[in-house]
Formats: sequence, C-alpha cells, structure tokens
Amino acid sequence: MLTQRQLFLQHNAQTSTEPLLLEFVRAKGIYIYDSLGKKHIDLIAGIGVSNVGHCHPAVVKAIQEQAETYMHLMVYGEYVQSPQVNFAKALADILPESLSCTYFLNSGTEAVEGAMKLAKRYTGRKGFIACKNAYHGSTHGAESLMESDYYSAGYGPFLPHVSFIEHNKISDLEKITPEIAAVFIEPIQGESGVRVADLDYMQALRAKCNATGTLLIFDEIQSGFGRSGKMFAFEHYGIVPDVLLLAKGMGGGMPIGAFISSLEIMSVLSHTPILGHMTTFGGHPVCCAAGLATLNTLVNQKIVDEVEEKGLLFKTLLKHPAIKEIRGKGLMLAVEFDSFETNKKIIDACILDGLLSDWFLHCSNSMRIAPPLIITKEEIEEACSIILKNINFVLEQKVEA
Repeated sequence: MLTQRQLFLQHNAQTSTEPLLLEFVRAKGIYIYDSLGKKHIDLIAGIGVSNVGHCHPAVVKAIQEQAETYMHLMVYGEYVQSPQVNFAKALADILPESLSCTYFLNSGTEAVEGAMKLAKRYTGRKGFIACKNAYHGSTHGAESLMESDYYSAGYGPFLPHVSFIEHNKISDLEKITPEIAAVFIEPIQGESGVRVADLDYMQALRAKCNATGTLLIFDEIQSGFGRSGKMFAFEHYGIVPDVLLLAKGMGGGMPIGAFISSLEIMSVLSHTPILGHMTTFGGHPVCCAAGLATLNTLVNQKIVDEVEEKGLLFKTLLKHPAIKEIRGKGLMLAVEFDSFETNKKIIDACILDGLLSDWFLHCSNSMRIAPPLIITKEEIEEACSIILKNINFVLEQKVEA
C-alpha cells in the first residue's frame, strides 16, 4: 500500500520541486502534531492565517452549528444569509464609517481582483500603481501588480497600464496622476521581508491620492486582524484607505477574503451591468460564521492588546551576532541573516527541533515569525530558545566544514 507521502506526490499538484513533505495529522493552539505524535511550535500560523490559534473552540463551535443549519444556498449577493449579514455588520462596527460595505470572497487574491475591477468601474480609469517587491496574489490580475521577472516568468503578458513605485520613497508619489485608478499598497509589506511604511510616507500617499482622485487600496491580507498590534495596520498611520483588502487571519482557519469600501463606491458593481462582480462560494455561510467567531474572540478576549508586547519580547530575546536585523510590527516579524543558505539551514534545523518557520518570497535571507496571536510569554521564550540553539548549531557546522 502506498504511503500518504507517495500518494501526495502522485496525485497532488506540486508547487515546488522539493516540497517539505512534513505530514501533520492535527493542530491545536500554537502547535501542529505530526504523524509520529511529535508536536511543533507553529511560528507562521499558515502564513498569518491562524491568528486565534488552530482549532479555537469558539471557531469550531460556530463552524459546526452553521454546517448543521445550512451551507451553500446561492451565489453571493442574492439571498439574505444571516452569517454574511452578521459578519459584515460586525466589521462595519469596528471600521471607520467610510468602510461600511463588504464584498466577501474566498481568498486574498480574489479580494485584489475584485478591488481592481471596482477601481476601474468607479473611476473610469485604467491605470494602476503598485509597489516594487509587493505580493498581492497569484491570479493573473493580482500578479500583474507584482514586479518580479522571476515569479512571473512564463505566465505573461500581464495586464497593461501598471507601473511601480518604491515602498517608502516619497518622491515616487509623483507618478500618481489623474490617469491612475488606484494605488495598491501593503502598509506593512509581507513578502519583501516585513517592511513597515513610514508615517510621513503614508500620509503623503493619502494626500496625493486625494489630490488626483485616485483610490487608495490597502492590502491588509497579511497585516489585518491584529497581526500588527492593532486590529488593522492602517490605524498606525492616522489615515483611512478607500478600499481595504482582508483575508488570511479573517476566518480562523477557514477560506475567506473580502474587499471593503463605502456604499457609494461599492454600488457601482450593482448596475450597468448588473452582477458586475460574481462569486459562487464567496461569503460561504460556514466561513462567515467562522469569521465572526474569530473577530469576536479577538475583541472579547482583548488578544490584540497584547500583540505589540509579544512582538517586543521576540525582539528582546532574539539577540545573536548572526542576526543582522529584526524588522516588523507586532507579531509580523522578519529575522535577517547573512544569506539564504544560512537562513535555510537554520529553518531546517528548527523544524527537526520542533519549530516551524520559513522565509519570504522576495527576501530569502530572512526568517518569518508570525505565530498565532494567542502565543504566551512562556511559549515565546521556548521558541526563541530553539531558534538561538539552532543558530549556534548551524554556525558550528560551518566552522567544522
């Protein structure tokens, strides 16, 4: 009989030539357990997904109750479904008044695609601006917003009328003209190795978009739902985007995404033509129920209030000559080493030692730290001890070689 790994390689489409082939069978809190019963500290939370931890009881309960009530009924937007309505209202309650209308989808990249259509339809313009080293998703439109010959090789041509600016470079904002429909930006760039935008830059960006009538679209697919130390990263800057993109940590582990704007802007999708944007499974009742339970858990248990302190603890404990820099906000951190080779060896050694991390698409010499937000002080201390131990292990091996 073939093993699960053999079946995986034969029947599951591969995304790399050397998959990790780690075989996990269950997860709880900040831990993932493999087929041999060994537990691993999860320092990446499915790339910022499991913000309230794996299988949080409130999320599991909401999923079970909704699955027993009803699941898919109709394409999004035609039937009044209480899981969608209740989640959208809860989001509106914690967001600024201008972000009161939500379109639910299945993922972050779908949120980007929907926002691109929304911006074109609302402004009547064709052009987009995005930042260099950004990552907005892997579908065709979303990938058009990523300036990377490596990751786009073989898949072009992409959408026209897209230009790029340097993240945090105020002089580049002159490229935003009245011909630009929208600027897509991550307030905290994820895959470039957690690059936090400066306050002056973000306020200048908001002012430039106001002056040119350009929509400002914040991609908070990674930084949203408490990861930065505030519920949404835009709160660090005293400005509000015209459109907010969410996913990942939004569903407590279930697949969901959204783009959120004002009633005025979102209304353009409803006419001339009708059904200006459609999705079959977006806003799935079970996913929305999970999302509402996730949001309520973050708010009621005041989990986000402790995120900044937990991030500072990581920065305090991870002191080592081999660490060049630790960047980030809250529990969205990057630990930089001298090379990808060093970083990869440390990550691999940590995996064998019961700790899961990885690197970034555009910054391979940095280790990702983005654990479930519920991680405790004691668990952070244990995680840092494992990382430091394996930094020393890898460096000792280098010396011996």
